[in-house]
Amino acid sequence: MAEKRDYYEVLGISKGASDAEIKKAYRSLAKKYHPDVNKEADAEAKFKEINEAYEVLSDPQKRQTYDQFGFAGMNGSQAGGGFGGFGGGFNAGGFDDLNDIFSSFFGGGMGGFSTGSRRSSNGPRKGEDRYMRMNISFMDACFGKTETINLTVEEQCDQCHGSGAASPSDVETCPTCHGSGSVVTQQRTAFGVFQSQSVCPDCRGTGKKIRKVCPKCGGTGYEKKRISVDVKIPAGIQTGQQLRVSGKGERGYNGGPNGDLYLEINVLPHESFERDGKDIYLDIPVSAVDATLGVSIDVPTIHGDVTMKIPAGTQDGTRMRLKGKGTADLHGGRDGDQIVTVRITVEKSLSRKERELYEQLQELQNSSKGETAWEKFKKKFM
Repeated sequence: MAEKRDYYEVLGISKGASDAEIKKAYRSLAKKYHPDVNKEADAEAKFKEINEAYEVLSDPQKRQTYDQFGFAGMNGSQAGGGFGGFGGGFNAGGFDDLNDIFSSFFGGGMGGFSTGSRRSSNGPRKGEDRYMRMNISFMDACFGKTETINLTVEEQCDQCHGSGAASPSDVETCPTCHGSGSVVTQQRTAFGVFQSQSVCPDCRGTGKKIRKVCPKCGGTGYEKKRISVDVKIPAGIQTGQQLRVSGKGERGYNGGPNGDLYLEINVLPHESFERDGKDIYLDIPVSAVDATLGVSIDVPTIHGDVTMKIPAGTQDGTRMRLKGKGTADLHGGRDGDQIVTVRITVEKSLSRKERELYEQLQELQNSSKGETAWEKFKKKFM
């Protein structure tokens, strides 16, 4: 008898592999060496070896015992037992994984070894979701709004009420699947007879056949309609956030509900205001004279003008905060603030009188006993 290989080596993984890595390696190898797919002479032996390794390493207790004592610690329950011991019946530790694998081979589950978890192939299923981008103005994002959008959707035909038939009497049970929506086939393999289940090709899983189709929808049970939907945009919404409109996605399957519509918000920029979260930012121009002497000005905010005092001696780049003058909090918390940044402006063109006054100020500063700002600056380089 050939010497048994280390289980980790069999699956091609390290001893520190996670459960997910073990499962991924097993699924890949089981698909590759399944005898119904791989016709090489040693495929069956390798397949058994892979399943034996997975049965141990996927079980925390068995894995711990194996890590401590190796094959000697398995008490013969795994060593040499092949695929869970075929002589004693099918006992695969990776039963759910095998069912997935056989589904990919045969189009259905392991009917001969069914877990009893089959899904009805003709059951109702929700339709796919739809995604759209929605542009909204800066102010609408700040304060919220109800916006009306126009959509083309597929809704249940109002003539056949979704049956797709011209009349109720035109609907009959599918003779191929007898109304189940699925057909069962059997595959003989080296391990026994495997039974698989797949969607009925005649009724496509509905379990019904239509003798005469509905003249309005052509047998689909749905018709395209142009509708208007009111979308409530909450105050404080931001670019990249999504709004869900229930039931306005793609049509459902076999009587299932429609999917949902997801609107991704794109907030258009404002010509003056900027926004970060729930705070609003605005640069305001202030003359050198007003910054020096101080002044009260009316500052624009998204809520209207607010009087703000610019203290004497304010420097360029100074930031001031107007509390509560930002946007609403999307989650109901405190409103944001408006951050005002002072930008001191210097006049490029002066009247004769303004020039005379500036020259008088310059003379006054030069004749003062104290050092000028320029002289203080120059001293740093001496």
